[in-house]
Amino acid sequence: MVFSSGVFMFVFLPALLIVYYAVKGRAVRNYILLTASLMFYAWGEPVFIFIMLASILANWAITLIMSRSSWPKLWLTLAVSIDVVILGVFKYAGFITENLGLPRVNIALPIGISFFTFQMMSYVFDVYYGKSQAQRNPLYVALYISFFPQLIAGPIVRYSQIEAEIDGRNESLDAFCEGVRRFIYGLGKKVLLANFVAQLADNAFGYVVSPSVMMAWLGAVAYTLQIYFDFSGYSDMAIGLGLMFGFHFEENFNYPYMAASITDFWRRWHISLSTWFRDYVYIPMGGSRVSHSRNLLNLLTIWLLTGIWHGANWTFILWGLVYFALLVIERETGKTPGHVLTMLAVILAWVIFRGNTVTGGLRYIASMFGLNGNAFWDGGFVFCLKGSWPVILAACVGAFPAAGRFLRSRKVLEAVFLCAVLTVSVAAAVSDTYNPFIYFNF
Repeated sequence: MVFSSGVFMFVFLPALLIVYYAVKGRAVRNYILLTASLMFYAWGEPVFIFIMLASILANWAITLIMSRSSWPKLWLTLAVSIDVVILGVFKYAGFITENLGLPRVNIALPIGISFFTFQMMSYVFDVYYGKSQAQRNPLYVALYISFFPQLIAGPIVRYSQIEAEIDGRNESLDAFCEGVRRFIYGLGKKVLLANFVAQLADNAFGYVVSPSVMMAWLGAVAYTLQIYFDFSGYSDMAIGLGLMFGFHFEENFNYPYMAASITDFWRRWHISLSTWFRDYVYIPMGGSRVSHSRNLLNLLTIWLLTGIWHGANWTFILWGLVYFALLVIERETGKTPGHVLTMLAVILAWVIFRGNTVTGGLRYIASMFGLNGNAFWDGGFVFCLKGSWPVILAACVGAFPAAGRFLRSRKVLEAVFLCAVLTVSVAAAVSDTYNPFIYFNF
């Protein structure tokens, strides 16, 4: 089920809100949310829900034993090993067998497996490090893992961040209204901006022969905008939905395209993932409190894992290594590249990320600089730009905070704007075909 679908907006969410607020008692409301979340996931993944539930039960049981054991590290290793094996089998088995020269193993990928697996490991780590108490009620652990707003595409919520809210949150009208506001902004980002520029990106990247230089740049910029508004739009909707039910999720994006360095970019982009790797992998490995060469190895490990986390393809691995190289150069030179060079690097990295193969991605970058003997521009570029420049301009404005700050300072104007966004977004969503979020694949 997709947040921007008619069945979610007009059936699932209204029915859940009515039932949720019609009953009293925290435990009853939690079980309603758990049931609804499992139904939400089973809507598109009726088989894989049993794998998720089995994994939840295993992590709950092992963590409960770990909290009472004299050998907690042994149980931690067991829980993490189970999670990694499950993730590896479903997400990477085909990639591994193919690259070993063996017959490719094709296994269907459960939607959102990377997100809910990392949340399960977060629960185990938080209990192991003493940040949280082991939860005795397995249904509450299941609610934390499967809660539908963040189940499929994040943000990756730490158990320690919402542990108290599972059994002690306070729903309020102010939080509910803020949740509706965030949901509408996220819906507009996805339906009105991301879906539109996605068509431009698909056209440019879909050229049988090399696109013209200008068409290649238009496609790269379009994909840069698409992946931001698609993913941040989902995060906005997830945060908004959480607020409707009394949960407070941390921000996942902070205007990353205004970054003045690669380091700054990764403090602003997919914050829940970068901080997860920092706290649960980088710091336990020694972080920066080790020798220079060991620290470089730690960084290399983190960025290899970041690339691999995104998918079973060499393009993602290369993408991670590119950021490793850029961050090391930035740190070793002590120089800040500035906004323009940072965005140039980000755009080129997204091209690699978007490519079906490494060769295809590098060939596309060559087209951006006219190195494939391609024309500077062509009729396709002129046609696409004439029909899309207002949306591209709106997306560029929306990628920076000025417009949002202006609207928030004028409540009446913002209310009118939100009503307009909701109306147009709903109309577009109802008439559109199924268009899942990019990060459903990860």
